Formats: sequence, C-alpha cells, structure tokens
Amino acid sequence: MKKIPLFLFFLLFFIKVPANDRVDSLLIELDKTIENANLYSQQKEEHLYKLKELLRYTDNDDQKYRICGQIYDEYRYYKSDSALIYARKKLQIAESLNNQFNLIDSRLNLASIMGVIGLYKESMDLLSSIDISKCKYLKAYYFHIYRTVYGFMADYAVTSTEKEKYEKIVSDYRDSLLIENPPNSDTHIIVKSDQLIANKEYNKALIHLLSYYPTLKEDKHTKAIIAYSIAVIYNKKKDRELEKQWLIISSINDIQSATKEYISLRNLAFMLYEDGDIDRAYKYIKKSLEDALFCNARLRTYEISLMMPIIDKAYQHQSESRQKLMMGTIFIVSLLSLMLMIAVYFVYRQMRKLALARKKLSCSNDQLSNLNQELSRFNLEIKNTNRTLVESNLIKEEYIGRYMDQCSEYIDKLDNYRRSLKRIAKNGKADDLYQAIQSKEYIEKELKEFYHSFDITFLQLFPRFVEEFKELLIDDECVQLKPGQMMNTELRIYALIRLGISDSVKISHFLRCSLSTIYNYRTKIRNKAKGVRDEFEQKVMRIGVIPE
Repeated sequence: MKKIPLFLFFLLFFIKVPANDRVDSLLIELDKTIENANLYSQQKEEHLYKLKELLRYTDNDDQKYRICGQIYDEYRYYKSDSALIYARKKLQIAESLNNQFNLIDSRLNLASIMGVIGLYKESMDLLSSIDISKCKYLKAYYFHIYRTVYGFMADYAVTSTEKEKYEKIVSDYRDSLLIENPPNSDTHIIVKSDQLIANKEYNKALIHLLSYYPTLKEDKHTKAIIAYSIAVIYNKKKDRELEKQWLIISSINDIQSATKEYISLRNLAFMLYEDGDIDRAYKYIKKSLEDALFCNARLRTYEISLMMPIIDKAYQHQSESRQKLMMGTIFIVSLLSLMLMIAVYFVYRQMRKLALARKKLSCSNDQLSNLNQELSRFNLEIKNTNRTLVESNLIKEEYIGRYMDQCSEYIDKLDNYRRSLKRIAKNGKADDLYQAIQSKEYIEKELKEFYHSFDITFLQLFPRFVEEFKELLIDDECVQLKPGQMMNTELRIYALIRLGISDSVKISHFLRCSLSTIYNYRTKIRNKAKGVRDEFEQKVMRIGVIPE
C-alpha cells in the first residue's frame, strides 16, 4: 500500500518538470558526476585495500572465505579480471574447508564472472558440473547465472534461429527465478519486469518499476539496473525524451557506484550523437570505452567498438569544422586588429595634437589665472587703499573741525589771558604779573582740556577702541581707567598709532612725555599682547576698520 503514494509522487515529479529542462539538468549532473569519477573509484579502491589487508592478516579459513567473497562482490562489476582471481581463491579455500554450500557458492561465483568476461563455454561447463539439488538455498543464484549467460548468448547470436533458441531458454529460467525468489525481493521485481517487457506489457512493467524505484535508497547499483530497465520500456514505447532521462539517471548511479561494466552511458552517447550533441556523445562513449577496458568487459568493449568509429568520425568532422571556423575567426580578428591598430595610430596622432593644444590652452589658462590673481590683488589693494582713504578722510574731517574750533577757542583764551595780564600791568602790580607769568596752572589746565577734547574726538571715531584694545591683551590692568577718565597715557599712545602716528618722537611731543617713557610704555603693552608680539601694533591698526 505504501508504494502507491511513492509511485504517484515520482510520476508527478516527471510530469511536472518540462522534459527538455529535466534532461538538461540531468545532463549537467551527469557531467559533474563524470568529473568526479576518479573520486568514486578511489573510494572503491580504498574499500578494497582494507578488505585485502584484512585478508592478509587473517589465519582462519572461514574468515578468509567470507572476505574473498566480499572482495569478489566488490570486483564483480568493477574489474572482472580481479573478480576472476578472487573467485578462484574463494574456490580454493572452499575446497580446503570441504563444505558443500561453500563449494557450490564459489563455483557459481566463478561461472558468473566467466560469463561476464565472455567465457561462455567454460561458464556452462562449470554450471553443468554443479548438482544444485544438494543446496536448494543457491537455486535462485544458479538460475540467475544461467539466465544471464544465455541472455548474453542471445544478444550476440549470429543467426535468428540461435537467438530465438537462447531467448526461449532465458524465458524458462526467468520463470524459474520468479518461483525461487520471494515476491518482494529485488531479483523478483527485476525479473518480473523483464518478463513483462519480453511479453510487450510495457505499461504494467512501467508501473511495476516506477513504484519500486523510489523505495531504493543507498543501493546505487540496483538503482542503475532499474533505471536502465525503465529506459528500455520507454524505448519500446518510442518515448525518446523519457528514455534519455532514465538512461542519464542510470549512468549517474553506475558511475557513483564505481561500476565499470554497464550499458546506459554507451546507449546515451549514441542517442546524443543522433540528437547532434557530438561533444557529449564523444565524451560519454570515450568514458564507456575506458571503463570497459579497465573492467576487461570484452562484450561491452566489442559493443562500444561498433559505435566508437561513428561517433569519433562525427567528432573529428565537428572538430575540423570548428577549426576552420576558428581559423576564419582568427583571420577576421587579425584583420580587425590591424584595422584597429591603424585607427589607434590615427587616434593617437589626433590625441597628441589635442594634448599639445590642451597644453597651450593650459599655459594660457595659467597665465590668465596669474593675471586674474594679480588683478584681484590689485583690486584688494585698491579696496584697502580706498578704505584707508575713507577712514583718513573721516579722521581728517573730524579733526579739522575740532582743530578749527580749538584754534578759535585758543585765540579767545589767549586774548582773555592778554587782557588779564594787561590789567595787572596797568595797576602796576609787577609781582602779580611776574607770578602769573611763572605759573604753569594755565598751561596744565589747557593741556587737560586738550587731551579731554582729543579723547572725545577719538572715541567718537572709534567708540569700541578701549574694549577691542583690551581683547588684544593677556592682562589688561595697564588700561584700567579712573572714574570719569576716558583714556590714559597708554591708550593715547596706541590711539595715536591707530591714527597713523607711529613715530615715538612725535608721540612724545604730542603727549609731552620723554622719549624713553614712550618706549617703555610701548614695550610694556607689547609684552602683554596675545599671540605674536611683533604683530600687535598691526592688530591695533585694524581696530574699528570700516567694513567692505
């Protein structure tokens, strides 16, 4: 009951996937499997090496017999010459053990591998010498070997009479096998399907095998046999695409199980040849021949030798066509390369001319850029000059107006002072006159008013001078003003510098201080400047600069 859902799932899988896509994906998988064929063979060799080492260190004949049987089974479809050697070793051990079952089993092994190699007479002689009634447990195996050998003889019979004769014997042994093997065994299912195919009951055989194939898990050799039988059914049904699919599946399982004696890849190669896929056909038939020679499967080598010349000729023809196409392509490419080189030469010449023109243009641009920079510098200087002139004009206007008012006031004050002296002289007070002339009170008063007037005028021009000046100093204690005081001597020194009077001699005359005092004040303030000291007075000159 469990086989029906598996069959339906498997059938739906093949219906669901488009045939061409399925074949293409399977062919890609087969190509990868062939690339890894050495890996599978290596795994087989490693397993055989372990068995041989075990045989080498085993003294017990029963164990030797069992291990020889395992080695024979591994070599059976891998390397027939070696399988023949170990079949004979197994027979020798069986003879020394003098066990009836072992003797018959080992002789059947030897007869089986002789049939594979093509020694049909020797195989038949050995089978006829066996009294199978003495060991009923090996009957199924005995019938299987007969069926297999007669099957080979039917396949390679020269006349149709001989072929019919052998096929009749195969059919009889097939019936015997169906009786001897349990209904659920692999052999019963394979033989039953073979019988249905022989009787042309293809649909029944197909249902039988498609429901059985999904139940196979790790037994890749059996899967390869079942897949090949399914491919044979689709061949009979003239369904080429599905036949191809199952031949690919069978080939994949053959290679993965390290089987060297097979049919599927050879038949697939011929189908691909017919479809025009010459490259794959050649690769597959070459692989089939290599494996048949390695296995020393003479019949398979013979079968492949019939197809190999056909596929090889097509491959050589295709190779020659490709070579001619390649030569033509090389000629065209060479011609195009020559034309390209000529074009590159002319392009190179044009590029050189263009490069020279660009170089000249770059030089011109550099010169123009330098001129622009010079012009920008001149413009900046003109702007600075204009700004300085505007500032100077503003200062001049302010101080000229203040100077004229001051002069007018001084004239009035001098006239008043003259009159006061005149009155003293007129009254004859010579002592009072002398005392008035000797007194500095008048001069000091006038100086105080003069400096006060200077402070007012300067701070009107630069209202934030004191605050900005302090910001230029680390310590502003030297510019601390007394209550009611607008500027002190230090500030007036740098106020005059801000107005453009930087000569210490002129500053000392203006402020009525000694030259050394002016130098000391300037040095003292400069030592408390933030940043570079030599740039301090330049920073003072930028206080209250009129913005652009």
